[in-house]
Amino acid sequence: MPYLSNEPAAPAFLHRMLNAHPDGCCTPAPAIKPAPAPRRARLADLDAYLHCSIIGTCLTTGELRKLVPRYAPQLDRKSATDLEIHHTAVELSTQGEGAAKELHKALDTRHSLAIKRFKPAAGEAALETLWREALAHGDVPGAYWALLTHPLCSQDLLRQAFGDVHMLSHLVGASNRADLRRLTGLEEECARLRAQNAAQQGRLQQLGAQHHQDMAAAEQQATQLALLRDQHADLASSSLVAELALLRAELDACNAQLALQSGRRAEAEALLEASQQRVAAQERELSHLRTEADCSRTEAQALEQALEQALAPQTALPLLPQLHGRSVLYVGGRPQSTTALTQLVAAAGGELLSHDGGIEDRKGMLSALLPRAQLVVFPVDCISHNAMHVTRQLAERAGIPCHPLRTASVGSFVELMRRLHGDQRWEPAA
Repeated sequence: MPYLSNEPAAPAFLHRMLNAHPDGCCTPAPAIKPAPAPRRARLADLDAYLHCSIIGTCLTTGELRKLVPRYAPQLDRKSATDLEIHHTAVELSTQGEGAAKELHKALDTRHSLAIKRFKPAAGEAALETLWREALAHGDVPGAYWALLTHPLCSQDLLRQAFGDVHMLSHLVGASNRADLRRLTGLEEECARLRAQNAAQQGRLQQLGAQHHQDMAAAEQQATQLALLRDQHADLASSSLVAELALLRAELDACNAQLALQSGRRAEAEALLEASQQRVAAQERELSHLRTEADCSRTEAQALEQALEQALAPQTALPLLPQLHGRSVLYVGGRPQSTTALTQLVAAAGGELLSHDGGIEDRKGMLSALLPRAQLVVFPVDCISHNAMHVTRQLAERAGIPCHPLRTASVGSFVELMRRLHGDQRWEPAA
């Protein structure tokens, strides 16, 4: 190592003397170059079996559609399918030339924060801890790329991370089975209510018929009473007094019968009104259950279609429509569902921004997240009324579409995103 000093430089003759005797005792030792620091792995240096998961997990289809056709002239940027774009990107990743370098640069740019977070890790244990934390928070794409390219990532840890990413595609199964069981229960309850409603309709018809009979009897008695009153004016002779007394007795009996029939009629009308109210309530309940059943069926179909697409051989289609880098703000919900939704949105090329719905002490955080989102959703069964009101108010003020989810399940979220696919307010900027 060179000697550093504040003394003036040695005279030139002294240098000539030292150079004239290279083997002398005063000859300085040659400088030792430090060993080069290990560098991050390049995309082309990684094993080929990793390229598919890296391209599919860490880059969006929109980014690939802009980059890949520049190095694959046979692909048309607009008409090529997402699968063709993906396969071509995987092939270009192994070449190690311009295309692979551009893909590597795009990955580094997109996930620069994750790379900085993983950079200080000094060993495999620290890397594994960072990877587990990223999985728990749903921040998989950036952490996956930062881990695989870290100079201290071992083969065992690399294979472990690859397996974790592979298993994320199976999370939707349990939620789908639960929704199907609930749908079956709703259909059985709907059938029971239909039978109960039919019985109530029959009882209502019987009460209506009885009411009509009572009304007819009352009208007949009123007609007879009017006739008797008309005849009473003509009763002048004493020979008709006995008949008049008899008629009065019959009239009293008719009045008593009329009073009895009137009471029965009032009771029947009250019973009819109560029955109509029960039928109306049951019809509202049946309509609500039908709506719930339709929603559950729609969510189950959406999950089934998404699962079939995910499990279909030789496909790499995401479970959700492509989000093209857009962000969804999810307010409320359960941590387990939020983690799964974060992974699904990331797989579709988007970002899920989550807020637990604690409005009283985290309203400022919700206001900070809103400008980053292009869509706001919240599950109505897992959020407080105050949080729901504040979320709607802030989204309306910011001009961001806001939609409620029927439940906090994965199925409700998948169904809504598929239903909103094609909405002009939800389309990416050109």
